Order: sequence, then C-alpha cells, then structure tokens
Amino acid sequence: MFNKKSQKELKRDLEQESFKRITCSFYRYVDIVNTEEFRNRLYQKFSHLNILGRVYVAKEGINAQISIPEQNWARLKDYIHSIDIFSDIKFKHAVEEGTSFLKLKILVRDEIVAYKVPHESYDMNKTGVHLKPVDFNHSIKEKDSILVDMRNYYESEVGRFKNAIIPDAHFSKELLSKVAEVLEGKEDKKVHLYCTGGIRCEKASSYLIKKGFKEVYQLEGGVIQYAHDMKENDFKSEFIGKNFVFDGRMRERVTNDIIGKCHQCKALSDDHKNCKNDACNLLFIQCDKCAEKYNDCCSNACNEFLQLDIETQKKLRKDKDKKVSSAKLSIKFRPKLYKLFNYWK
Repeated sequence: MFNKKSQKELKRDLEQESFKRITCSFYRYVDIVNTEEFRNRLYQKFSHLNILGRVYVAKEGINAQISIPEQNWARLKDYIHSIDIFSDIKFKHAVEEGTSFLKLKILVRDEIVAYKVPHESYDMNKTGVHLKPVDFNHSIKEKDSILVDMRNYYESEVGRFKNAIIPDAHFSKELLSKVAEVLEGKEDKKVHLYCTGGIRCEKASSYLIKKGFKEVYQLEGGVIQYAHDMKENDFKSEFIGKNFVFDGRMRERVTNDIIGKCHQCKALSDDHKNCKNDACNLLFIQCDKCAEKYNDCCSNACNEFLQLDIETQKKLRKDKDKKVSSAKLSIKFRPKLYKLFNYWK
C-alpha cells in the first residue's frame, strides 16, 4: 500500500486530470487504539476516493491535509463522519487552490504534532478557550493580552498577526520550550495562540495551562479559518501577508502586504522555495531577480553544481554520501554538510 510512481509520473497524472480538486485539512485529538489497522483501512478508502495528501495517525489522534476530487467530496465527509470518534469533525478548506499534493501518504507516528514533550506535561482534556476569528480580533486588543505565534519562525517571515510574539524556533520540537521561556512570569496575562489550522494550538494551550497560565485562548480554525471569515464577514484582518502551508502551494495569500525579504538580496519578497539543487533542497525566500540570477538556487555554488553533467553530479554525490554517512549524522543536516564539503568544486 504505497506509491511506486516517480515524481515525474505523478505530476503528469495530475496534469491530465479533467476535474477540479479540493484541498482541505482536518484533525482530532482522540484515542485511537489500533493505529496500524486504522491506518490501513483509511488508506484503502482514501485510495478508492482518489485522495492525495499527507495524513498522520497516532494513538492520540489524526492530522490530515488532503486533496480530493470535488465529485468525491460528499463521500469523504460521509465516510469520516460515519466513524464514531470523528462524527462531528470539522473540515477546513484551503484559502487558495493549487497543486497541493502528488501522492497519498498515511503514516503512523508517535504524535500528530511532533512537540516531543512528556505526556505528563499536558492534559488534552484541558485546552484553551476557542475563539472565533471575529472574537479573537477583539480579544487580542484587550488590556493585558499577549499574542503568540505557534508556528516555526520561517512561517512567520511571510505572514503573521501584528504585534505577535514570534518564538525563535525552526522545528516543532523546539516550540513549546521556547514559548514557555518567552512567557515566563506572565502567567496572569491573557495569552492568545494561533497557528495554521488550529492543531498546534491544542496541545500548546494544554501545555501552558499545565504550567499555571490562568487564561489561554486559541484561534478556532487557525489562520485558514480566519482568512475565510475575514472575506465572508468583511472585517479588518489583523493578520498580514501570506499563510505558509506545508504542501506544493507553500503559501496562501491572506492580505496583499509583503513583509518577507529575499534571503539573497534583502528585497521585499514572500516567495518561499526549495533550492533547485536537490542535494541541498534548502527552504528559503527568493525574489524574481535572484531566481533568475541564481537559476532558482540558494547560492552560486548550487547553481554551478547543476551545470555539471549528470554523471559527474552522480559521482560527486556518491563520494560525499559516503563521507556524510560515515559521520553518522541525521539526514536533515546532510545538505548543510554538502555545502561545507563544497563538493562540486
């Protein structure tokens, strides 16, 4: 039960589809006893409905971001709601459509959001007060209110709420400790949390309550629902810029404000991309001029490497793979080592 097609084949299949797709997300913190069995049943049903996307299943619940043919939308809702523990689950539609996913991945994980904190540090039966977007707008302006971005730093580079505290965290596992650090001594303040779709705020609010914070609020439905409500109800958005999303679209525009800067020339830009050199694959912000100058790469070095013939690239990759593997380092650090080795010279 896994994809055997290449990325090129998957893109071609998607381009040949004659129907529209709906990108949406849903989550639920709930006990799932047999995660493997549940995952297998879900994969079979989702495959039958031609669903693409990324779904995490854990004993603590489900976290799903998917793309579904619009003609199968009603069938998906009926199926999910037919499962007792998901009978009232809410779906969040994307703010902007586009090519979001190429294949279906349903993975069993230890957590549906990888905070990596001890179970005794939170209680999912006690979470923050959910505020609808318009109420959230009013509440964050009240006296003694604090607003915290519960996303990774690079997400806030292109879009965020005005006056929000932005923790210096680049991975989910860093977030809760960073937030607790910046909020130390503010246990009596009104703490407001927001994230992309709401899921990261669930455990974060529970974590803060366990630490003694008296009033913890969270944006219901996250930035995604906020953007929808803003357009439908015509209220002023306190969120500016783009909402970063973890799929092929990479962003959804909420307002026309451009608050990010190109990582190469510092010009205003809010376009995230991955370095075209897939041995690097660095996520960064790049303006149109630098994209042309560096051939969609993050540096001259990566651009120069791509100019080498394929066989030379393969050989250099193989040689350096051995060095990197022998260093016994996590894969996520390997691209940085590739740059340090300067292996295309």
